Amino acid sequence: MTVPLNKLCKLIVDCPHSTAPDEGTGYPLIRTPNIGKGFFDLEGVHRVSEPTYNKRNARAIPQDGDLILAREAPAGNVAIIQNGRKFCLGQRTVLVRPDPEKVNPLWLNYYLNAPEQQHALLKNANGATVSHVNMPIIRNLPINRPDDTSQRRIAGILSAYDELIENNRKQIKLLEEAAQRLYKEWFIDFKFPGHETTHIDSAMGLPMGWENTNLLPLIDYIRGQSYSAVNLVADGPMNLINLNNIQAWGGWNAGAEKPYEGKCKKEQCAMSGDILMAVTDMTMERRLVGHVARVPNHLNGGVFSMDLIKLVPKKLNTSYLYALLRYSGVAEVISLLANGTNVLHLKPDALSRIEVLVPDDGVQDSFADIIAPMLEKDDLLEVQIAAAQEARDRLLPKLMSAEIEV
Repeated sequence: MTVPLNKLCKLIVDCPHSTAPDEGTGYPLIRTPNIGKGFFDLEGVHRVSEPTYNKRNARAIPQDGDLILAREAPAGNVAIIQNGRKFCLGQRTVLVRPDPEKVNPLWLNYYLNAPEQQHALLKNANGATVSHVNMPIIRNLPINRPDDTSQRRIAGILSAYDELIENNRKQIKLLEEAAQRLYKEWFIDFKFPGHETTHIDSAMGLPMGWENTNLLPLIDYIRGQSYSAVNLVADGPMNLINLNNIQAWGGWNAGAEKPYEGKCKKEQCAMSGDILMAVTDMTMERRLVGHVARVPNHLNGGVFSMDLIKLVPKKLNTSYLYALLRYSGVAEVISLLANGTNVLHLKPDALSRIEVLVPDDGVQDSFADIIAPMLEKDDLLEVQIAAAQEARDRLLPKLMSAEIEV
């Protein structure tokens, strides 16, 4: 039975048409970059105080079972609120409250993220540079609703994959936190093994043999490969590692690489353990530019695109360099060196303006021995996430179209 979305909902509420500033602490402000396909990405989320929370939620307070839809950038993405999370709406978002007596909220979340419904939402979107979905399109979106039992079964099948993905993400977060704590303990608090007997240079305020120095002489950088659409072929023999392989604020995004066929220089191939830095950013929030990812062991390498540079350490342990760029805060400083009106660009030579801490070789190597197993475990979890996402995304349209019966 096909009915308009608004007939299945208690309310569909547009967000306040204003921008709330990031107050640093408090309630998460869900903006369009925080809405994935079925999930919320809270990495780097803006937060607001209770008065701002109450003001922005004057029309309706988001609650469990509600959906938040992005009207633009990226238009059409929908995620469901669960586990008692307290959110408020950022600009260009819409709150959708399904009536549970008419439709299963979790099923509706998956349904709206399925390819056919995404096409229905976006085919009438407008905007010269950014697609924008109008409220009448959302309210009148046709919903082909199966019976209640089928809705529950479909939601159960798909949510099992999402639970696996979420559990793996939590494990990755714990590993990241452990690595960050270790970095802070050794290289900020100077409580590295043997620190009790290590002499501190009073003039520099550093352990003997350590120094603060310019980053650029410590590394070589290699620019990525320029390519066009003709190089992206379904049966391409190589992976193209691209900007989408860098997560917001750093880290590897598995499954974003593309099949590639074309020429490339040997040095423009990245192998397991190599460090790649984003030098382009279209978010204007510096979520990518200046941040790094480590090529995982399972990928078997690939060509990296012109939006990335490969960092080759000359006087630093590779694992230490990666941790330095991920956990010391220096990536945020580097990102500020990028400029541009619509797209941010970072000139690699700007790294000459960055000063970093260089411990002695023995401490770097000891640190690498500890952190390497963490990075390998992270790789394995990312593989499992990518596999679960691929399986879920294959099933989603087939379940929604009844190609697979439940």
